[in-house]
Amino acid sequence: MSPTPPLVKGRGARSNATSRFITAQKEAFDDGWTLEDPEPAQLTTVVLPDKAKTIITRNNSPDIGFDRSINPYRGCEHGCVYCFARPAHAYLGLSPGLDFESRLFFKPEAAQLLTAELSKKGYVPKSIQVGADTDPYQPLERKLRVTRQVLEVLQAFRHPFSIITKSNLITRDADILGEMGRAGLARAAISITSLDRKIARSMEPRAATPQRRLDAVRQLSQAGCPVTVMFAPVVPGLTDHELEAVLEASAEAGATSAGYVMLRLPLEIAELFQEWLATDHPDRAARVMSLVRQMRRGKAYTSEWGVRGRGEGPLADLVSARFKAARKRYGLEGMRGGLDVEQFRVPPKAGDQMSLF
Repeated sequence: MSPTPPLVKGRGARSNATSRFITAQKEAFDDGWTLEDPEPAQLTTVVLPDKAKTIITRNNSPDIGFDRSINPYRGCEHGCVYCFARPAHAYLGLSPGLDFESRLFFKPEAAQLLTAELSKKGYVPKSIQVGADTDPYQPLERKLRVTRQVLEVLQAFRHPFSIITKSNLITRDADILGEMGRAGLARAAISITSLDRKIARSMEPRAATPQRRLDAVRQLSQAGCPVTVMFAPVVPGLTDHELEAVLEASAEAGATSAGYVMLRLPLEIAELFQEWLATDHPDRAARVMSLVRQMRRGKAYTSEWGVRGRGEGPLADLVSARFKAARKRYGLEGMRGGLDVEQFRVPPKAGDQMSLF
């Protein structure tokens, strides 16, 4: 009999199942001695360098608004239980559960790799999304400053970029984001899933509070960087009723545009999310998953392009209609068109001959 997953303080996942690529699988079971076992040791975070050979990741997904991205980190200490990046940890032989938020990797040579890639002859600039997978401003960025170094390179090359986070730490880099934003070279997106502190703390245990995220919207907007608020993910039966309130508060803080993404539960996330519902919201667990399946053809997830981020059916259509109405009502229809690629230039290196023109 599988026991109820234990609560690990400050963590989102309730279990740590073996990677799907590992032959030997481990499974928890109740041996009858659980209540007499000593308290488990506090889970500690391990941070290791990731020796990447390239830093820009490219994709050709037709339902994603960018074709290249930079992720300074693998894994994320924010511990958001719904994070769609969790299954990627399995490729490292690690669990998408607790390993994802406690076994982290950073790219120490990110700035050097980016400089080399942008300096290549024939490089064609297009906007780069920073933090497309895991949060570029998770807690370890405060000390490691990998994201800061990446932004410094992009600024030096006058290269357009957008960046997304749910951390107030982004305001540390308002000097770069403000200057680049005013020049038409940068945009920021702040993810706000709920204004309810209790729900946010439970679902995103180490991320900034909702008020701190609104404060980030305000500070970046005042610095001159256009800000999009992302109501993402929309969790039906749990946070969907907050859609209008989140957009209204974000508009008041200075956001100029908005987006949303429906809850996605691919691969291991489906079980992790349901474990979390069972422990944190047992009274709503069945209803939430029923609504999810109503938007996913009776499944926990559908992966087709164009559908995976929005869902299908009457409930999905209702959320879409509400979002469009609220976006218009609160003046969040800005940021049309792309960022400026004409300003891109390779900065001179020490010893280079200066141009005569």
